[in-house]
Amino acid sequence: MNAIRIERLSKTFGRGRPGQGASAGGANRKALDEINLHVSVGEMVALIGASGSGKSTLLRHIAGFVAADPQPSQIEILGRPIQRNGRIVREVRRIRRDIGFVFQQFNLVNRLTVETNVLIGALARLPPWRRLTGCFPRSERERSAAALAQVGIGDKAGERATNLSGGQQQRAALARALVQRARVILADEPIASLDPESSRRVMDMLRMLNRDHGLTVVVSLHQVDIAMQYCPRTVALRDGRVVYDGPSAALTPALLQQLYGSAAPELLEADAAAHAVEQCFGAQPKAV
Repeated sequence: MNAIRIERLSKTFGRGRPGQGASAGGANRKALDEINLHVSVGEMVALIGASGSGKSTLLRHIAGFVAADPQPSQIEILGRPIQRNGRIVREVRRIRRDIGFVFQQFNLVNRLTVETNVLIGALARLPPWRRLTGCFPRSERERSAAALAQVGIGDKAGERATNLSGGQQQRAALARALVQRARVILADEPIASLDPESSRRVMDMLRMLNRDHGLTVVVSLHQVDIAMQYCPRTVALRDGRVVYDGPSAALTPALLQQLYGSAAPELLEADAAAHAVEQCFGAQPKAV
């Protein structure tokens, strides 16, 4: 079964309508161009690409935050359409209950406690009076405590979110996805602003959610060596198009140079190149 199914997804930004060009009032930019992508239940997939390649835009379309161009297309989550032909479905909020979206900038409410931020993940299944009063049942508080313990910050539950480090805030966001009971995790460059040790911990948490809870994880990354270490499959974007979809182990520096040219160093740092070559030795790369 597919956790995510995307057919012919395109997105154009600009003042003119798709296909009308600059004469319609401004130059258009094709952020996504005929994307076709299937992700099976339980997969952990890396989404890579240089800045401006369309990674964040793609994830936001999958989550139903942004509507695609008005042309034949479809995005399904666990067999249910979240948008069709450039229109987000009316049931989008119900479908989003199965999607945990992890933002680069944590998206926590700083003045609230860590526990309350995590409990926000339970709001969709609570009656209106509990949502308005913030009166969470004991079962949800126990679930929150267990989730925080699982991501390694159980002792931070009573602290304000603003007191946490960046890595701890990102782990709180993952705990919130656990409390939400999400089945699909979309992580938009979750380690971009973190130090190496915090980055490792967050990626370990994502792998744990995938391995131990069976969650489908799609994570956008800048570092190919991280994708190779944590994700068996990588989808590479360039100028809004899928240019590679296959084993992460096949992403040699030579293939990245072929796919990205002068932008390749942004994805594979010099000190990681030797490690990548060693890990990939003997792999058979295949570009789309």
